[in-house]
Amino acid sequence: MSAAAVERPCDSEPESLLEMADRLSEQNPGYRVEIIGGILTVSPSADGDHADVLTDLMVPFIDAGLHGKETRIHQNISIWLPGGPSDYAIPDLAVVDADYRDHVVEHGCYDPKIFHLVVEVTSSNYNNDLHVKVNAYAEAQVPVYLIVNRKHGRVHVLTDPEGAVYEKHQVFAPGQQVTLPTSIGAEGTPPITLDASELLKV
Repeated sequence: MSAAAVERPCDSEPESLLEMADRLSEQNPGYRVEIIGGILTVSPSADGDHADVLTDLMVPFIDAGLHGKETRIHQNISIWLPGGPSDYAIPDLAVVDADYRDHVVEHGCYDPKIFHLVVEVTSSNYNNDLHVKVNAYAEAQVPVYLIVNRKHGRVHVLTDPEGAVYEKHQVFAPGQQVTLPTSIGAEGTPPITLDASELLKV
């Protein structure tokens, strides 16, 4: 004979999304926990190829002076999103104002106005990068969103955010050169041109 479950009254307020995100982060080290559009997502750790793409991107960014006195390059720096009361994302790579420490909003996240560029390299949750985050980053007015779409073998450059959409969306195939807007850096930053084949490892 099995014992019946005992229900106990809840003595405390239900857990908020931010509290749940914190708990999941602590319980799942190495996983990325984000809240976008009021939906909490947990992504597994990226693989070595994913990390390799980020390193390949950082080299020309550093060579162009993006990691200096005006701007800095960071992996996994959290951006506070305007789409909901607890929304935030953690892009794979970002170019931000060098004084980012002065712009913490909440929950260790930074004001979206300091972000010049965000980068996502697709993994198993590629639909988030290709759809959900497009609207989230546009609504946050991030000027440039670069997606290395390993799932479909393309590189996307989205610019000119208006409302919750990007007005311009360029798609590059292997063999093509990807030139990023000079606005991602300080005035005088040289143009950065990337090889789509190298980023996509084809």
